[in-house]
Amino acid sequence: MTTATKNYLFAQLNDIKAVRCPCGWTKRAFAQPDNQVATIHYVDIQEDARTHYHKKLTEIYLILEGEGFMELDGEMIPVKPMSTVLIKPGCRHRAIGKLKIVNIPVPAFDPHDEHFD
Repeated sequence: MTTATKNYLFAQLNDIKAVRCPCGWTKRAFAQPDNQVATIHYVDIQEDARTHYHKKLTEIYLILEGEGFMELDGEMIPVKPMSTVLIKPGCRHRAIGKLKIVNIPVPAFDPHDEHFD
């Protein structure tokens, strides 16, 4: 549930319905037409994510649970809880391993800006 008020947005992530994504399952807060600034996603990565990239989005990942790897333009980076990664537009990326993360896309997430080779 997201509540819009005069100068802020509020969301309770555990009340948002999870949807499928290339990484597993995600709950997306603030993904609404009148917000183009940023969104925040709670992502449950069930298995190896599908390699993808964005032309416009920058993403910030914060690993909450699990250990694995981030593949970033072919380079394998080990990650564990409290690891964080800033992924710039054009960087081909995927998470490897069973992880729970927070993803902050800037500007706000656009499903049309998910590209696959």
